[in-house]
Amino acid sequence: MIKKRHSIRCFAKKEITSEHLKKILNAANLAPSAGNLQSYQIFTVKKQAAKDQLALAAFGQNFIASAPIVLVMVADSQQSAAQYGQRGKELYAIQDATIAGAYAQLMIRELGLGSCWVGAFDSEAVREIISVSAEMIPVAIIPVGYPAVPGSRAQRKNLNEIVNKI
Repeated sequence: MIKKRHSIRCFAKKEITSEHLKKILNAANLAPSAGNLQSYQIFTVKKQAAKDQLALAAFGQNFIASAPIVLVMVADSQQSAAQYGQRGKELYAIQDATIAGAYAQLMIRELGLGSCWVGAFDSEAVREIISVSAEMIPVAIIPVGYPAVPGSRAQRKNLNEIVNKI
């Protein structure tokens, strides 16, 4: 399944069932997190106006607005900082949100859906759209839907380019 996952940026006009969304969110909820704090929040965005705003906040990545559902993964830096101090605030909360997003993406693929990890966006604009405080750190925007066209996997580096032996 991991080998079958790739970015989808063109979505069919087909709604996602609440059952599928629940499976995706449950998968994210199973992700490991620092101290099992789960120092993140997941926003499910279905309103077209909000999806349009997210696309603008993501520097005009308009495919975001065409997805039936958009997940916004947000790190709760204060929750992690309360347990782990500065490292929790600056790293663990972001890792928690990232891992949960990755687990969600794997379930998305398992269900025959497609998604795309979007990390290029104006954080302050995203915070305003989803109405969260400055302590909350948007980590990823993940549009989710049925692929309108088949995608393809991008070329990956050889392991000898990224693995170091000590």
